[in-house]
Amino acid sequence: MVKRREPTARQVRLATELRRLREAAGLNSRQAAELLGVAPAQITHIESALAGVSEQRVRRLASHYACTDEEFVDALVAMATERSTGWWEEYRGLLPTPFLDLSELEHHSRFLRHVAILYVPGLLQTEDYARAVFSARLPALTAEELEVRIQHRKARQAFAIPYEAVIHEAALRIRVGDRDNSKAQLARLAALSEADHITVRVIPFDLDNFARASSTMTYVSGPLPKLDTVVRDAPHGSVFIDSEAQLNAYRTRFRMVEAVALEPARSRDFIHQLAKEL
Repeated sequence: MVKRREPTARQVRLATELRRLREAAGLNSRQAAELLGVAPAQITHIESALAGVSEQRVRRLASHYACTDEEFVDALVAMATERSTGWWEEYRGLLPTPFLDLSELEHHSRFLRHVAILYVPGLLQTEDYARAVFSARLPALTAEELEVRIQHRKARQAFAIPYEAVIHEAALRIRVGDRDNSKAQLARLAALSEADHITVRVIPFDLDNFARASSTMTYVSGPLPKLDTVVRDAPHGSVFIDSEAQLNAYRTRFRMVEAVALEPARSRDFIHQLAKEL
């Protein structure tokens, strides 16, 4: 068995779900290994995403763990048996792993949701806006590192799945770069908001209940709700959240934020008005 050096987010999620199934069944690693007829270390490697697992073994494990959710098991099998290489792999070794993990999650997602407080979401940024964001990073990026991040972000923007963004007025008013850069970003945001698969809502400063939108988050759907993921930015890098309790909390938070935001048409008018004020 060849151990993986750097499992992907999708491989880690499969491993996590198999461990959760085992724990829910009240079995330890040794007992699971006996049922499968393998060494306990192999279960440990599978549940650490350091080793792959076949369709047959996924289904056998699910059966031993008394999992009767056939749709869920099928989704796990799809995660285990996929062998295609995504476009983001060309950036491996050039970008931090969380960049690639997010790209992989987005690629397999059914829909995306985003709450933005200080910056326009990356999937909606102009190249100049993204360049200004990355250029402000400390320690500073080299010219080569900056270009790689710009190209990766542009590649991520070629999506066609439903995308909902709730953006606070602060993110629209903060000048990332100069005045022309900000005006161009607002114009692009207004234009993208008219696309069939993109919904943009704005939270103005004078709207009540802003505390509900106190932090940025990206909600990435999975093939099933229990396989959804929330991505949060933190000082040390991105954090991927996938426990059912926390997912439910973030689903509720998004609905609350969405409820206090302006409707899409009013949001578009709001963006146009801000652009005129610049």
